Amino acid sequence: MAFGGLDKKQTAAPMAEINMTPLIDVMLVLLVIFIITAPLFTHAIRLDLPKVAAAPARETPQTISLSIDAAGKLYWNGSPVTLEQMRARFAQAGKEAESRQAGQADNAAAQPEIHLHAERSTRYEVIAQVMGAAQQAGLERIGFVTDPPPAGKQ
Repeated sequence: MAFGGLDKKQTAAPMAEINMTPLIDVMLVLLVIFIITAPLFTHAIRLDLPKVAAAPARETPQTISLSIDAAGKLYWNGSPVTLEQMRARFAQAGKEAESRQAGQADNAAAQPEIHLHAERSTRYEVIAQVMGAAQQAGLERIGFVTDPPPAGKQ
């Protein structure tokens, strides 16, 4: 790169080159920033829930078995119910739990347990509605029932 000199030649022209070094530095910094922030732009989280070996849940007279199939249909202890019927049953169970809590010192023992059997492909929206309805009724003991893993993969 010539910046001129002490020559007094008439053919000396001004420098017409662009200095690329600062531009390359800026581009590399921007590239690093985009590489770091690009994964943050994806909002979907793919969950592949594992099959878990756990102790079987104990069944009590106060246990509510609620099943949800892939289409989002609800089954209360094996019989089909609508979302509104489920909310009404939750409200009734919540009132019964409150009346039992008045007579018992242990609040946890007075509440019924909800065993939620959801098929693997069930939409989360349906599960969230069930959990919200249970919480509104004052039922806080919800357990998710899973299938045991295949015999050879424990």
